[in-house]
Amino acid sequence: MAAPKRFFVPNIGEEVVLSGEEFRHASQVLRLKTGDEVTLLDGSGAEYSAVIAACSKREMLLNVLNKTVSDKEPETEVTLLFGALKGDKSELVVQKAVELGVFRIGIFLSRFCSVSFGENKLERLERVAREAAKQCLRARVPGITLYPDLESALSSAQTCKNKLFACEFLKTGEGDFTSLEGPTALVIGSEGGFSREEFERAKELGFTGVSLGKRILRAETASIALLSVAMHALGEWR
Repeated sequence: MAAPKRFFVPNIGEEVVLSGEEFRHASQVLRLKTGDEVTLLDGSGAEYSAVIAACSKREMLLNVLNKTVSDKEPETEVTLLFGALKGDKSELVVQKAVELGVFRIGIFLSRFCSVSFGENKLERLERVAREAAKQCLRARVPGITLYPDLESALSSAQTCKNKLFACEFLKTGEGDFTSLEGPTALVIGSEGGFSREEFERAKELGFTGVSLGKRILRAETASIALLSVAMHALGEWR
């Protein structure tokens, strides 16, 4: 039996009205009807079982049955900061980062970055993150922030215990993944990589350089690979 479909809704009480985009997905795409059971999420890490009590052309009324705490959320807060990528590659990284359990995502423009942020970029990325969270059964959607420059992105991670900066021109990494513990920030560049000046500035802000091996990885591969290694080191895959 398939798991109940999942919907993000703010302010969940004994009764909930599902409207807007989530309603359209439930009624027009999933063809849900009165009596069907669903799972509601408010982004707090809780899951609410509910049943559809009534349907109209623009909304659904749901009765909430019970509340449980999700066991799918990571125990450690991991922040992924990556340079804006061409085409839909940023969307790919956001999707996979959500599946891997990232807590927060930041996307920045750097010296060798050759793309810009469009008007609807953040809205599109948030939609990708929300759908990825539903698919992998998470109970919250990681926050996404667009930063105008690398300095702003790096400064946002100053409270993290571990701050790792991936650099393609490092022959050997300085960081030790086996000792990772506590809130962690990971930084990956765009297709153009980082300048040495950017790396030096990152070190001034407390970041440690790490190597991703002998081969040059695509930027999207590097983000997914580094996050995967960090999650494993932090015990999220045990």
